[in-house]
Amino acid sequence: MRGGADLPSRAAIVATARESIAKGSKSFYVASLLFDRRTRERAWLLYAWCRRCDDLADGQDRGHALSAVPDPAERLGRMRAMTQAALAGEVVGDPAFDALRIVAAETGLPHRFARDLIEGFRLDFEEWRPRSESDLFRYCYHVAGVVGCMMAVVMGVDPHAQDTLDRACDLGIAFQLSNIARDIEEDDRAGRCYLPEEWLVEMDFPPGQHMKPPFRHRLAVLAKRLVGLAADYEASARMGTPKLPFRAAWAVLAAAGIYGDIGRAVASGGEHAWDHRVSTSGLAKLGWIVRAFGQAIRRKLFYPPAPRDPTLWTRPHR
Repeated sequence: MRGGADLPSRAAIVATARESIAKGSKSFYVASLLFDRRTRERAWLLYAWCRRCDDLADGQDRGHALSAVPDPAERLGRMRAMTQAALAGEVVGDPAFDALRIVAAETGLPHRFARDLIEGFRLDFEEWRPRSESDLFRYCYHVAGVVGCMMAVVMGVDPHAQDTLDRACDLGIAFQLSNIARDIEEDDRAGRCYLPEEWLVEMDFPPGQHMKPPFRHRLAVLAKRLVGLAADYEASARMGTPKLPFRAAWAVLAAAGIYGDIGRAVASGGEHAWDHRVSTSGLAKLGWIVRAFGQAIRRKLFYPPAPRDPTLWTRPHR
């Protein structure tokens, strides 16, 4: 931690955060442009911290080239220490963690959300694997659902509005389920597997063989299951958009459509879904921006008040 007159300004940290999201996730960057300026900058700041933690955990550069790290305990300790310092309002000296310091102070972000995200990275460092579907959802909460909660606060949602935060969490879980379906092959190369062991047993996979060519048709079945679950959580998340300001709802609905397309492409790809990394084109992103505009205008008609589906997994409330 450091002080002094040469500290980077908020504008400089925002500029660095913008570069991070523009290079790390074109889908999220495009959606963020639909926010008003203040919300957009805060979304970039939050993303920069999440991206930096993720890169530390996965040995990546802006989400690319996943690899095992040689010093997981040291990285986790550093991540926790810098996050805690940022939440305490201290200048960290790392632009991504100083981005968290700024956005947390400006929005009143509950500190427990940041700690819950770090817990997700601990699971990865410990080479944790889900045994059950419930385990899978718990992991998705820690690495993505809680980011949805934080984004909701960035968009102006009251940190105590649990129902709206649950819907935001649902969108993060939907995104992560699509991520897992898309990245099964990449994760396998890094020695990771996020498919529940119960699912693998049910499909009669030999241990550690789920990526082998003779079993691709079975793997395609599980990928479709993941994408189907993602669709359920995406639908639930959309029901929360009437509680958001128009531009925030527009951005959320655009992101839901863009990311949903990734999962749908994996499902439709069948056994060939992992021949190349699935992504969405610029034209497809633009199409969702246009469609989401209409959905946001009529969101109260499209998504009338309704209780959240009680069969969906629910994040811990504290």
